[in-house]
Amino acid sequence: MAEEEEERKQKKEIAKWFLTNAPAGEIQYVAKDIRSVVGDDEVYDEAAAEAFPTYNKTHLVVLEMPDRSGDVIVTTHGELDESNYFDPRTAHVATVDHVKQVCTKVRPATDEELPSSYIEEFRGALDAEVCKYVGDTYPKGTCSVYCTSGKDVEGPGENFEFAIVISAAKLSPQNFCNGSWRSIWNVEFKDDMQVVELRGKMQVGAHYFEEGNVQLDTNTECKDSTIFQSPEDSAVSITNMIRHHETEYMTSLEASYLNLPDTTFKDLRRKLPVTRTLFPWHNTLQFSLTRDITKELGIGK
Repeated sequence: MAEEEEERKQKKEIAKWFLTNAPAGEIQYVAKDIRSVVGDDEVYDEAAAEAFPTYNKTHLVVLEMPDRSGDVIVTTHGELDESNYFDPRTAHVATVDHVKQVCTKVRPATDEELPSSYIEEFRGALDAEVCKYVGDTYPKGTCSVYCTSGKDVEGPGENFEFAIVISAAKLSPQNFCNGSWRSIWNVEFKDDMQVVELRGKMQVGAHYFEEGNVQLDTNTECKDSTIFQSPEDSAVSITNMIRHHETEYMTSLEASYLNLPDTTFKDLRRKLPVTRTLFPWHNTLQFSLTRDITKELGIGK
């Protein structure tokens, strides 16, 4: 009996690991296979109930509200409890079915869940600027600005904090590739020092799986600051800093891709493969990952 329980526990943990580590937009495909492999619906259901909420919050999954009034980002910054998530732009709370990845109902936020008018002035101005930036930069991006500290502040003289969440995904499973961009920016308004401090974390994930399995998962963090200004001026300054750091990061990623033939790809295989034919490193950009390289090296003939 004890052995059966231990085996059951191991199956559950293995299932949870595969579910929580699924690439962007692919957890439902992984779940279908995991259910089949586990062969025990009860064990699978327990694993899914724990794994899906973690996955949805980690990947900043965006769900459409039932009344189509807007979208809600599944993030800890808007989490009221395990199933309810606050959307500050529409001032609504959406109830989420994590496993099905849908919103089941929506309600107006209560007065206690909303920030003061003073905080909302700053939050709304910042939300408007960030929305314009995300609309110009990420074709399928969604953003939201949450007050994470000091939401009851009524006027100048006290500190408060926001979290800016940006989520964008390009899912194309029919073309064997999916990708996501996630960034979270913590913004501290320090009234006593008349400064605004910015801390950000950016994360990129990509999965290419046509005749292979190539994944990218990379992230970076940064800091910046500006002076404490009016809501509108602060919003412009903060958004410009975000634009600068995210553009800089994307540029560095593009530069690293150009260096792949001379760095990463060389580390993936030995200098002289079993075919005794040197790989043409000087001309790698003309090959695809699979068919062209196979043809060039004469592998599988």
